Amino acid sequence: MTLPGLKKSLSRTLLLVDDDVTYCTVLAKALARRGFVVSVANNVNEAMQMIAQNLPSHAVVDLKMPGPSGLTLVAYLKERKSDVRIVVLTGYSSIATAVEAVKLGATYYLAKPADADEIVAAFDHQPGVAEAAIMTKPMSVDRLEWEHLQKVLADCGGNISAAARTLNMHRRTLQRKLQKHPVPERGD
Repeated sequence: MTLPGLKKSLSRTLLLVDDDVTYCTVLAKALARRGFVVSVANNVNEAMQMIAQNLPSHAVVDLKMPGPSGLTLVAYLKERKSDVRIVVLTGYSSIATAVEAVKLGATYYLAKPADADEIVAAFDHQPGVAEAAIMTKPMSVDRLEWEHLQKVLADCGGNISAAARTLNMHRRTLQRKLQKHPVPERGD
């Protein structure tokens, strides 16, 4: 599905990849109103087929979808077009996955729900802000556990069984812990 933007410009093509069809429909319309020509895919394989036909200048990629992770698509896009601007969206945010997304070439990383204005602003994000606030309060133990689980899972390529073995934990216990949302820190 492609939605023409109000200002048609070849430099403003956007690929939106998310398995939530309703969210895609709403977000695609909002981004089209902001001048993007939007194409929508609901999984990584579908997105790769679309990329083979037309490389976008911008992409919004969900992290967790059935099949390959959105991180796979970030790397795939960057290999094909080094200057593509990519925003990774996720409902399962963690420091480990944010770092991995940026290492692979994402411009920015946003937690869901993110609106079109936040996404457009994220495309303009410039890395390396020296004035960034430094957290003076250490993370809670619960938050540290969540971050550690996410890092080990990322290191295991998203394989829950392998991550559970690495953590010396039963697979079902790890699944239950991963289904919980991260414990918010003050100021989050």
